[in-house]
This record gives sequence, structure tokens and C-alpha cells, in this order.
Amino acid sequence: MILTDQVYAQAALLAGQLEGNQVDILRALCAAATASLTARLREGLRPEDCKADFIASASLYALAALNAVKDGDTLEQFTAGDLTIRKSASADPASNVLRNQAELMIAPYLKDRFCFRGV
Repeated sequence: MILTDQVYAQAALLAGQLEGNQVDILRALCAAATASLTARLREGLRPEDCKADFIASASLYALAALNAVKDGDTLEQFTAGDLTIRKSASADPASNVLRNQAELMIAPYLKDRFCFRGV
């Protein structure tokens, strides 16, 4: 099983029941998350060197993106007189939590992040 398939398998497990084209969207998001994280790894590291953290992190990134896509058709801005209502998918708390958790998990292996590994 290739790495992208492993990321998709974990993301699909965490996502639960997917509807319609969400399966294809999640598969594409998993491939994008895998490619993006691979490019961000420190010099000399491969995804296989941190496989469990890599798969978990990439799957969480894909789920955060899927959540944003699902919310993408929601209200962006509505104005009536002095009242403005705006909902942005990027401000979605669930997506932000997933993205932050993914970043914390993979941070020790990235070239563009700093984290404490222990004292």
C-alpha cells in the first residue's frame, strides 16, 4: 500500500460516512497533503522515517480541508442595512483544530518549524 493510500485510509476512517463526491475529494486532498508535507520535511528525512506521525498529520490536514470544502457553500457575506453576517470556512473552529493538531504532530520533522523535543 502506497503512502497516499495509507493517508486516505486513516482520513476516511476518521471522517466516517462520506457522501457523493466527498470520497473523491478526500482522496485528492490526501494526495495534496502528502505531497505538501513531503516537500516540507527536513533535509534527509523521508515520510517513511516518521511514518506514523506523517500519516496521522497528513490525514488531519486532509480532513481540515474537507471540512472547509463542505462549508464552502455556506454564507460568505449577507448585508441588510446596518447588519452584516459573514461566515468564512477558514474561521471554522473544527478545521482550525484539525490543522493545528496536524501541525503540532509533524512539527519536529519539518524544516520550516521550531518545536521543543524535550528537556
